[in-house]
Amino acid sequence: MDEKIQHVVPDYKRIYTDIINRKNPRIRENCRSLLEKTELTVLDILELNRRIFGTSSKENEMSNQKFRSYKESDILHILEYQKTHQLNNIQVANHFKTSRNTIAKWRKIFTNEFAVIKN
Repeated sequence: MDEKIQHVVPDYKRIYTDIINRKNPRIRENCRSLLEKTELTVLDILELNRRIFGTSSKENEMSNQKFRSYKESDILHILEYQKTHQLNNIQVANHFKTSRNTIAKWRKIFTNEFAVIKN
């Protein structure tokens, strides 16, 4: 019973291209730069979603936040953004619509990893 579990990643480019073509073809040009990337990050997907559907209610965003997951590269991008723009955890959390505790946790985890790598 050593079956390997395959992780199927949705083809977000195809999904969002279909949504644009059906819902609002006029915004195709506005989304082209994101859809031409070889690999979409979580941040790219969130930006596409915002461009297509606009902003949503606070209640809707809070419920959607529960279902987000971030790859390590996305987390590192967010932490690099914080460092580059000299923002505190609250400011970064508000910008990326996540929890300040999540940012603090990521900083703690990845700061410890970088310290181990440097030694």
